[in-house]
Amino acid sequence: MGVCWGPVVRVLVLQAAWALGGGQVRYSVPEEAKAGTVVGRLAQDLGLEAGEPEARRLRLVAQGRRASVEVSGASGALVVSSRLDREELCGKSAPCALRLEVLVERPLRVFHVELEVTDINDNAPLFPAARRNLSIAEFTSLPGSRFPLEGASDADVGANAQLSYTLSPSEHFTLDVKSSDENRKSLFLVLAKPLDRETVPVHRLLLTARDGGRPSLTGTVELVISVLDVNDNAPQFNQSVYKVLLPEDALEGTLVAQVSATDPDLGIYGEVIYEIDTFVPPSASDVFSIDAKSGEIRLTGALDFETVTFYDLHVKAKDNGMPPLSSHCSVELEVVDVNDNAPEVWVTSLSVPVPEDAAVGTVVALLSVSDRDSGANGRVRCAVWPAAPFGLVATFAGSYSLVLREALDRERVPEYEVEVRAEDGGAPPLRASRGVRVPVSDVNDNAPAFAQAVYTVLARENNAAGAELARLWARDPDEAGNGRVSYSVAEGGGGGAAAAAGVGWRAASSYVSVDAESGRLWALQPLDYEELQVLQFEVRAVDAGEPPLCGNATVQLFVVDENDNVPALLAPAGGGPGPGAAGSSASGPGSSGALWAWAAWGAPAGQVVAKIRAVDADSGYNAWLRYELWEPRGKGPFRVGLYSGEVSTARALEEADGPRQRLVIVVRDHGEPARSATATLSVSLVEGGEAALAAAGSSSSSSSSSSGAGLRPAAGAEGGAAAAAAAAAAAATNVWLVVAICAVSSLFLLAVVLYGASRWAPRAAVLSGRGPATLVCASEVGSWSYSQRQSRSLCVADGAGKSDLMVFSPNFPLPPPPGPAAKETQPEPPALLDTVVDCIPRP
Repeated sequence: MGVCWGPVVRVLVLQAAWALGGGQVRYSVPEEAKAGTVVGRLAQDLGLEAGEPEARRLRLVAQGRRASVEVSGASGALVVSSRLDREELCGKSAPCALRLEVLVERPLRVFHVELEVTDINDNAPLFPAARRNLSIAEFTSLPGSRFPLEGASDADVGANAQLSYTLSPSEHFTLDVKSSDENRKSLFLVLAKPLDRETVPVHRLLLTARDGGRPSLTGTVELVISVLDVNDNAPQFNQSVYKVLLPEDALEGTLVAQVSATDPDLGIYGEVIYEIDTFVPPSASDVFSIDAKSGEIRLTGALDFETVTFYDLHVKAKDNGMPPLSSHCSVELEVVDVNDNAPEVWVTSLSVPVPEDAAVGTVVALLSVSDRDSGANGRVRCAVWPAAPFGLVATFAGSYSLVLREALDRERVPEYEVEVRAEDGGAPPLRASRGVRVPVSDVNDNAPAFAQAVYTVLARENNAAGAELARLWARDPDEAGNGRVSYSVAEGGGGGAAAAAGVGWRAASSYVSVDAESGRLWALQPLDYEELQVLQFEVRAVDAGEPPLCGNATVQLFVVDENDNVPALLAPAGGGPGPGAAGSSASGPGSSGALWAWAAWGAPAGQVVAKIRAVDADSGYNAWLRYELWEPRGKGPFRVGLYSGEVSTARALEEADGPRQRLVIVVRDHGEPARSATATLSVSLVEGGEAALAAAGSSSSSSSSSSGAGLRPAAGAEGGAAAAAAAAAAAATNVWLVVAICAVSSLFLLAVVLYGASRWAPRAAVLSGRGPATLVCASEVGSWSYSQRQSRSLCVADGAGKSDLMVFSPNFPLPPPPGPAAKETQPEPPALLDTVVDCIPRP
């Protein structure tokens, strides 16, 4: 299998040439090349493959002046686009090198190309004038006299500008050419033989200049020499060359030099007049002037080192003779550079906006910096302000890249005003700056965030469907779609007592909904406190970015109880009537219940006859019950505990009170408006022994029946004396047993209360546990009323002695597991939430 080594060798040679050239491509093209001439295969030399120049937008960036070349988009070759004139581009500078910058994209890179425009012999030597007039006196001008001539100039450089001079044949004159330096030649017309005006009054000679090009070009000037008479002494300068150094910022009127010449003749023939005969370059005629009498040369215009660095002035001194005689000297003025040009900064390429997740080192802009001054005055230092997050990297002489130094954050700074500052090395230094606006584009890097992690919402039960419960708001600092937030309800649920046991659990989406745009939380159905006390769910906020980001907030919805349930009477705890107990025949929520009990004649005041038990499905004040004796009114033999429901004797019972007392007791809650239920209690008054037997019979019957059916009292008239004695003994025993049990229970209860008060005072304490809990209400009479409420809290407040305390806490239900396995799976214990404790003062 053959291997083609040609492309591999070519790539290696290009890489080696690139490394040796310091990363710069150099081309050479002769001036006056025709448009379309291929200068070089730029894309190939840069290592680009076929098709890449056009795909990566290979192009030139010119700096301030026309480049006259362009990159062919299809082939990637560097071709001539317009006329190339080396003299116009570079003047007399050699070599003439154009520095070009070549840009390619994806990724953005810059290459530097140096194009040398070579000179061709397209300019002929040119004399300042086609004719030159000279006046030479006869006889007084001795052989060997020298007369300076102005040489020709050639706009070309190198060998094309090397001039040689020839003079047409003459027996009176010869040409003397002296090279003062490499680029300047001094021409003198030398008198070889004395002149005789009477023989030849005018001599006409042709001076020819020929350059060193192939083929060579020539230029001519006609020398017309008039032979004069008389004045035989010409003025003489004290020195032939005056050298002057002058800074370019010299003001107009500054004395450049003062030339001096003397003439030994007397009278008008010895008076010397000065004038500048020749200006090199010709533009110097507007810059210098000479005083005809004193010979002082002064500035009449401004000097510019960057335009002309050297002036050569030919000064002629002549007398007033007829004809006048003259001599010449040269004033050579060298212009000294001063720091009068500030640096210049150009932005050649700008890639904006910059995404905020751009990597460190990303090129944002390409800059070019230059200073027209020379030496230290032209050396430029660059810096960027502010120093972060951008920096400058020097890529080539006078070229910089503005790169990213630190990570960007559009939410913190959406746009940067970057200033590139340049300072030269002059004294004092000159400065320049260029502003670059760099906007930062957004990416989706911020998730929506709620103002708080947990929202607590209170809603009254029996609210209307569609009622607004709360407004949630999440902030996303991103812009446009990345910051547009939509809301939705995540999973969650709640319930009442049944839900706490895993029965009747319902999803939060069946109770509430959230508006996707505004975040408004509203109820889908009326809420029932007895069904649902607390609803916990999550609201999710999602932005419209790619990929989308989201944030969550927990909403705890507490249903506030309304007084919508009437108290319900409960069956007696024991099961049969007797002293301290009540039997029932019928009871129900909101209805009247018929109860009966026995009491012994002669019972002392304060003896408990029965206890009315009731419960309210509401909570708080709405479930706080009080008991009132409705009938009989006035001072009867019985009274009812306001909060305990205990029916006790108000005084000692007498036979005058009759065999039976009918009591109507109203059970009322503290809601607004209050709701109530009525209980009717029939108390039979019997002898002490019969009451004890009835109590004993009730105790024995409680083991076989728990329905609370009433027991009839046994007949006392037909019993014998033995039976009466036995009954009396049993009654006494039961009375003492009841007294002992009550005493022990009271002591135990007192110890618990004292222990709790010392343990948790003065702050409220929370006792939490699993399972159904009970609402405990402490009243000023020291008794307890129980309600079928869910609670885990006991609140002991250190308020006034007459304050009642009511405590309740909602429990979160445990949602049932999905699927048919819900009946077989034991639900996990519900998560404990922060207990809500309401302390309600007694009115």
